[in-house]
Amino acid sequence: MNVLINDNPRTLPDRATLADAIALIEAVPPFAAAVNRQFVPRSSYASHLLQPDDRIEVIRPVTGG
Repeated sequence: MNVLINDNPRTLPDRATLADAIALIEAVPPFAAAVNRQFVPRSSYASHLLQPDDRIEVIRPVTGG
């Protein structure tokens, strides 16, 4: 299936989860994730099934002053 991860087109197998998408981009913690602009708790990454054309955002926190 085709999805967007951080605005980049990617292909994942059918029944892929958010955890699969995060592994595909090799995200290194800390980060937060959202699917279609809805925050997904880390405890749900492995069970959150993706759908074709989902928009996934993996966001790193910004610190500083």
